[in-house]
Amino acid sequence: MNARPNRFETNADGWDGPGGPQDLYFTRDDSWPYPRMVRADNIYLFDENGSKYIDASSGPIASNLGHNNRRIIETMKAQLDKYPFNTIRLARSDENIALAKRLAEFAGAGFERPFFVSGGSEANEAAIQFARQWAYAHGEVDRKRLFSLMPSYHGGTICTQVLSGDAAVAPIFEGMATMPERIEAPLSYRPPDGLTHEQNEDRICRQFEDRIVEVGPETCLALFMEPVGGVATGANVLSGRFLKRMREICTKYGLLMVLDEVMSGAGRSGKFLTTQHHSDDCKPDLVVLAKGIGSGYIPLGIMLAPAQMVDELSGLTGFNYGHTSNANPLACAVGLATLEELEERKLIENAASTGPYLMERMRALSDECPIIGNVRGLGLLQATEIVANKQTKETFSAEAKAPDTLRRMGLDHGLSLYARRTNNGQYGDWVMTSPPLITTRDQVDEMVARFGQLFSAFTDAMVRDGVKIS
Repeated sequence: MNARPNRFETNADGWDGPGGPQDLYFTRDDSWPYPRMVRADNIYLFDENGSKYIDASSGPIASNLGHNNRRIIETMKAQLDKYPFNTIRLARSDENIALAKRLAEFAGAGFERPFFVSGGSEANEAAIQFARQWAYAHGEVDRKRLFSLMPSYHGGTICTQVLSGDAAVAPIFEGMATMPERIEAPLSYRPPDGLTHEQNEDRICRQFEDRIVEVGPETCLALFMEPVGGVATGANVLSGRFLKRMREICTKYGLLMVLDEVMSGAGRSGKFLTTQHHSDDCKPDLVVLAKGIGSGYIPLGIMLAPAQMVDELSGLTGFNYGHTSNANPLACAVGLATLEELEERKLIENAASTGPYLMERMRALSDECPIIGNVRGLGLLQATEIVANKQTKETFSAEAKAPDTLRRMGLDHGLSLYARRTNNGQYGDWVMTSPPLITTRDQVDEMVARFGQLFSAFTDAMVRDGVKIS
């Protein structure tokens, strides 16, 4: 029998022996000397050598309030002194009640009942469970089939990983969870040849309805979509007309429509919920929040549901699922303080005004940069797509490892970036340009200047490696 490889052998970072940072789990080809951050403030990170970086993507689009927010830190200290934990199975807490009330006020009619969990994956799982429990309680026991867009991302558990649209990941877990029905995402930068973006949207809506009819409406449970995508689509924005038509189809055949606002929610889009940019005839049944609502200070995820549905379901079967840390007082206190910061500092309004300025500056940069194919997004959830050829929209080869290379080179230019190749690059490559909601216009100018230097250095490196850029 072959001997097992020595997991303590020195890796590319020079780490040997037991223990080590969690990035040792990453594929060996992606192993490199990550910086060791030792402190952070505002939109900046500082490593052990004193180097300063702009947090240009809010970590993984999570640090909405930036770093070292004193209100959040003092709230956490006070709550720890008071009491940090109880279980909702045994007691209520003032923090849970207060956060639920304020969330309902921010979210508006139709989202009166928040359900608290520990992150986006759990929140999407809760939405799947809620949809299934709703159907089961109403005698529609065959409704089990889920729909999602390709590409998309909905979480890191097995169920939400399978729900996500990533052809490179799904086969690993195929058979461990029921595969959803895949509907093409209307990618604004890459519609099929010969179609306008609107024509492509209409085609996809017909595809969705045809598939429901084909498999049987009585088996169809829910549709999950990101109104503005994250790293899976490079901040692709779903239009109001597309959401309206998908809403109509869901209503016609009895599916619940779920909007995954793990990244786009909590003010990042320029509204508290992205759905608030659109008319009520686009409104989903359920909304999922995470990331920005805890702003990187505490794990917190939320499913928002209508009071009518929750109250009716509680009278039928109840929704008796959850986790150990559901609605714990510490997380709820942080969520409440986050809402206070958003409101008092007008950070949602800042995302609405600074976002277009960032997009304007990045698009101006694209005019002089041969590798920027597209800049898109909404509010301060944006991405910049990179291409080897602007005219043909040709992507870089897999060997170029363009997103990872940009992420690594970004550090040399004072940028901490969120970028990785998804779907083996089938739908393009991009880097997220989504700084915290506290970002000022002067900081946008500083960030864009560094991006200009980074893209110039990246282009030179690609050319030196023999990559043709045109």
